Amino acid sequence: MFHITSEMIATTLNMFVFLAVELTLLFLIISYAVGVLQHYIPAHKIQSILGAKQGKGYLVAALLGAITPFCSCSTIPFLKGLLRAKAGFGTMMVFLFASPLLNPIIIGLFFVTFGLKVTALYFSVAMGVSVIAGYLLEKFGFEKYVKPEAYLEPQKKGCTSGCGATNKPVVSKWKKIWDTTWQDFKKVLPYLIAGIALGSIIYGFIPTEFIANIASDSNPFAIPIAAVIGIPLYIRAEAVIPLSAALAAKGMGLGAVMALIIGSAGASLTEVILLKSLFKNQMIITFLVVILSMAMLAGYLYRYLF
Repeated sequence: MFHITSEMIATTLNMFVFLAVELTLLFLIISYAVGVLQHYIPAHKIQSILGAKQGKGYLVAALLGAITPFCSCSTIPFLKGLLRAKAGFGTMMVFLFASPLLNPIIIGLFFVTFGLKVTALYFSVAMGVSVIAGYLLEKFGFEKYVKPEAYLEPQKKGCTSGCGATNKPVVSKWKKIWDTTWQDFKKVLPYLIAGIALGSIIYGFIPTEFIANIASDSNPFAIPIAAVIGIPLYIRAEAVIPLSAALAAKGMGLGAVMALIIGSAGASLTEVILLKSLFKNQMIITFLVVILSMAMLAGYLYRYLF
């Protein structure tokens, strides 16, 4: 029988506070950094790098994702900046898929924990599926599922008395960037809090032993189950590999471990909720299908090859 303990409650509350502080700071810092980049790198330059009509743009987007230490949630501010710069839709999607999965923290920990061959398989699957999915989504016109407001700059506040005066104070470019960042943050705050709350509850109340038991090698459905479990089980990049190693030590199949890592790092519940501010439901579902397919492909390839 399931019992709620004080330790579970404490773990859940600690995770909520930790994620709320961390993700708020990440969102504000990354949003501001994107605003600074947009100030110095004009939209047409971003379009030329990640242009939909340039085949190399897909690979560049994947490599850009590989060198940016973003988790699934902190990718969203960068994506918003790309949308406003009207970069190619396909290349934006490649970045969205690749950035949290190929960030240097995960790759480094993967190599240390599982070795070169497993890391190479993980990198190849994540890179390959991200590029192919971005290309296909562009080709089949999924850009229509982006909400129109996602392309718009936040509305500026109306001017106060003295707007027409010639000696009105000059607002610095840094202050303007911060105002845009803060308006963005206020829009996504309800989504952020909801996602953090749900993720923290799952993190605090679902024991690792439960996951290991239902995702062992003896279960033929272990890999898809692990992939599905990974999405709501929000795991930070620094924790995903050590946690996966602990699950493997408790009897979880390594193919399922691979699927869990991709599911959790590639599409956290918080990210999915945040994406609803940018995408329509059809695009959200497609995004989840791509991540789940990638997770299961990597898991079954690992089981077959190793």
